[in-house]
Amino acid sequence: MSSERLDKLLDFLKSSPNDSFLLFALAKEYENIGQIDQALLHYTKLKEIDSKYIGLYYHLGKLYERIQEEILALRTYKEGINLAKELGDFHALSELNTAKTNLEMTLGN
Repeated sequence: MSSERLDKLLDFLKSSPNDSFLLFALAKEYENIGQIDQALLHYTKLKEIDSKYIGLYYHLGKLYERIQEEILALRTYKEGINLAKELGDFHALSELNTAKTNLEMTLGN
């Protein structure tokens, strides 16, 4: 990841601090460079300001798995599943169901 890309995203965020796509993109960039705290900060801010941003739930759940917060991951997947049903987003629903099922199998639930 280029610091130039991160710098550009941060500059864009200054003028649009509640832009859902920018918050998501920043979270992914931080996650990719291993800055998990910053990734989590941006994902949770996105969830606060735009809880219907469906792509958030899969990636936030995976991040919770990565930091061994399995209960939070399951809760996030379940919230995303409910939202995907509400939105009629069958692609997201499938991905979230698969992630949830895989985690449950890993945990022996």
